[in-house]
Amino acid sequence: MIHQLRIYEIFEHNKAAFHARFRDHATRIMRKYGFNILHIWESKTDAHTEFVYLLEWNDEESMRSAWEKFRADEEWKEIKRVTGAQHGEMVGEIEDRVLFAL
Repeated sequence: MIHQLRIYEIFEHNKAAFHARFRDHATRIMRKYGFNILHIWESKTDAHTEFVYLLEWNDEESMRSAWEKFRADEEWKEIKRVTGAQHGEMVGEIEDRVLFAL
């Protein structure tokens, strides 16, 4: 098993729309491709707000394959297009870390 830590910079002015998109659409579509989200957090500093989540995968190959399928999903592409048009840019910088147990 491996874990993946995803950290998204999000924006206060459309944070609620981002959370709704992730909750109502992204998680549903991710499940289709075998994503296992273990935990979700929000972190806030003076500089920015972050949306943080932890995924669990069997191995790196299944992780990469699932991400490719998710990013290519036509429904997801359309949701991103529509919500982006309605609310503007919803995600800034993204950090992605694969964690291996010792």
